Amino acid sequence: MMQIRNYSDFTDALLQAGFSMGGGNSEGIYSVIPWNWDETPPYETPVRWHTGNPETDPWEWRMRVLDERNDISYGKVFFKKSGYMTEAWAPYFLAARRGTIDFDTAYADGTVSNAAKRIYSAVLEYGTLPLHAIKQIAGFGAPDKSRFDGALTELQMRLFLTMCGRQQKLSQKGEEYGWFSTVFCTTEQFWGEDVFQQALTVTKEDAIEVISKQVLTLNPGAEAKKILKFILG
Repeated sequence: MMQIRNYSDFTDALLQAGFSMGGGNSEGIYSVIPWNWDETPPYETPVRWHTGNPETDPWEWRMRVLDERNDISYGKVFFKKSGYMTEAWAPYFLAARRGTIDFDTAYADGTVSNAAKRIYSAVLEYGTLPLHAIKQIAGFGAPDKSRFDGALTELQMRLFLTMCGRQQKLSQKGEEYGWFSTVFCTTEQFWGEDVFQQALTVTKEDAIEVISKQVLTLNPGAEAKKILKFILG
């Protein structure tokens, strides 16, 4: 295990691993940061959750990788929980979960919800959209929160949408205000054509095998059923 003392250590370790749960390892797969903020770190390190320090707070690293890099994605992609995926490993997860299926095909097959279609269509039309704008454009109100959240997670788990940054609301004068809102885009826009072309060269079975081997390299104690769920979503 690499010792993580700052953001640079984290990205180096993540690029070596290829993927990671977002924080802690409650599902028994793998996490670059193997502890929660209320636990004692396994080695001496200044890294602590929710301090606001961009160098040593893993909560800040979620957005830093999106703001500063184009080879690491972050979103609700594993067990409906947050996780990281690197560009080198994205083709394998795409091959395992999507294969040659695009969104329209999945919707026609009835494997994605109507709520997911409304969200996806809004993002596709505008290219990138912050969370608050998606809700407004796709027609989701306060009573629809649960359905909206579930559909947004569904789209991330299926690798149709991904987080791609953050943005504040704009006033009528064009001035930013309020809390930052997560911005979403399609995975095609995030990763680019090359990653999707690579995914087409990998079979689902081979993708499962390759990812499984890497999980067991990172965590020899991972259970087979958990590994399969981790890969397929």
